[in-house]
Amino acid sequence: MPEEWYLAGLSLPLPAVKASAADHFLAMTTTTTTETETGFSSLGLHKKLLTALERLGYEEATPIQRQTIPLLIERRDLFGQAATGTGKTAAFALPILQRIIEMKKRPSVTALVLVPTRELAVQVAEAMHRYGSDAGVRVLPIYGGQPMGRQLRSLQEGVDVVVATPGRALDHIGRGSLRLDGIDIVVLDEADEMLDMGFAEDIDTILGSLPKERQTVLFSATMPPRIAALTKRHMRDPMKIEIPREASTGKMPRVRQVAYIVSRSHKVAALGRILDLEAPTAALIFCRTRTEVDELTRAMGARGYHAEALHGGMSQELRDKVMRRVRAGSAELLIATDVAARGLDIEQLTHVINFDVPSAPESYVHRIGRVGRAGKKGVAIMLVEPRESRTVRNIEQLTRQKIEMAQLPTIADLRERQFELTQASLREALLAGGLERFRVIVESLSDEFELIDVATAAVKLAHEAGGAEMDHEEIPAPGARGDRYGERDDRRGPRESGGREGFRSREPRPDGPRPSVSRADATRIYIGGAGRAAGIRPGDLVGAITNEAGISGQQIFGIEISDRFSLVEVASDVADSVIGALKQTSIRGKKITVRRDKERE
Repeated sequence: MPEEWYLAGLSLPLPAVKASAADHFLAMTTTTTTETETGFSSLGLHKKLLTALERLGYEEATPIQRQTIPLLIERRDLFGQAATGTGKTAAFALPILQRIIEMKKRPSVTALVLVPTRELAVQVAEAMHRYGSDAGVRVLPIYGGQPMGRQLRSLQEGVDVVVATPGRALDHIGRGSLRLDGIDIVVLDEADEMLDMGFAEDIDTILGSLPKERQTVLFSATMPPRIAALTKRHMRDPMKIEIPREASTGKMPRVRQVAYIVSRSHKVAALGRILDLEAPTAALIFCRTRTEVDELTRAMGARGYHAEALHGGMSQELRDKVMRRVRAGSAELLIATDVAARGLDIEQLTHVINFDVPSAPESYVHRIGRVGRAGKKGVAIMLVEPRESRTVRNIEQLTRQKIEMAQLPTIADLRERQFELTQASLREALLAGGLERFRVIVESLSDEFELIDVATAAVKLAHEAGGAEMDHEEIPAPGARGDRYGERDDRRGPRESGGREGFRSREPRPDGPRPSVSRADATRIYIGGAGRAAGIRPGDLVGAITNEAGISGQQIFGIEISDRFSLVEVASDVADSVIGALKQTSIRGKKITVRRDKERE
């Protein structure tokens, strides 16, 4: 079931109450809950949409859907703050589709939806296609990594809704292939994520180019000051809808949050021990870098887990194949970077594991929002190095929830759990029946051995066949060394601060000296044709690199913009991916040349 249709039992808030705090960043309207109707038929949706929803089997709207859909149909600007998994996609998709259905004459593009990643672009476009299938609404996702020619042809033939990443949207605007004069509504989905990825300037440029009378809708899981500033600049008397995480399903969230203190050199062993103990149906594991994703995927595969990797260094075709395997249940673990995993929805997910503590507390909120939906139980786990305890406290302050600090499972704990799993498997086999054909073996052995001994031997075989007894050494307390995987990662140097802010602190002056390389793993890339003369700004380069190459802003160490070219320093392990991705695109509609900076070679 996609994220936009998790059921909830709260009511439609009417009437609205005006909020007017002098120090509030905007005069917004906050709604309250008074009505008990929870179906879609009460929200003023078109018959064609209701028919599609009924065919899809959806009966009950979530709180964010009940509160926003009527307001969006009334063409109000709106800011919605709600966690991932509360149904935001349908909340803006259905009113957009309704508007297009009611139009007598459709312009080339009626609605523009901006999202942070290619995965979310595809997900939103697919959802809108399902809901609008009876109305013939044309929806096109455009993002980096997809052939430009295909996108150009589709836009030329005509579409109603464009779902785009900011960098690729700006590229099409510069080419003139995406016309903005007919756009009646623009939606920013996961706005805080887009700002964290360095798209602030791109978003300002796009919104500033749209018709003044359009409707603007913004959704965000968190409310950093940059969101407030963006809202002030580009929205008109917006309504504010806030859905606390506790209210998203009508119940308190059922997510157990646990942190384990472990030294980096033993994190792989600790993760394996925790997975063996937790036995997740499906787990999403977050790592900081692509290299870490690949190494951890191999390590978990060696422990017998079917693990899949997902990061920006993979082709879109390969990433799609990975997600099909995960959703089909053929993989237990999906190991991913933040950028690659944004916007993903996996119905059977039971665990979210932070192999690396997120540098920004807001990222933690996004990560764990993928479990505990619709009243289901979920588990959020962090592996915390001793030096990261302050970050955990910051996360607790943001979420206002206590994170349990737990001891790593011991060998005795693991053995006890393995015995429990074996016992549960045997109980299921006994209840399922169908044992008659094996009875002859027991009867033949009963002449020679006691029945209890025969049963015990059978349990032993079942226990060992289940992959038990993998660990034979206790994991040392923090400070111990010995795991080569962790030691190798420690030598990469200190971590960056989060997102766009971390990048900005390293940005050199355009007319100053070139940034000195303070890291052994930094590579400088020359981008010809992308200089001040072409109107290129740092945000253009950050947006192009993070979107096209699928890396995070933390892997960009510095930028220098000259009159006719730019120099960008990136982590060496992603340099080839960045060069390959940029060679396939343009920046602000300008053709560029990309190569390693010869001066550094």
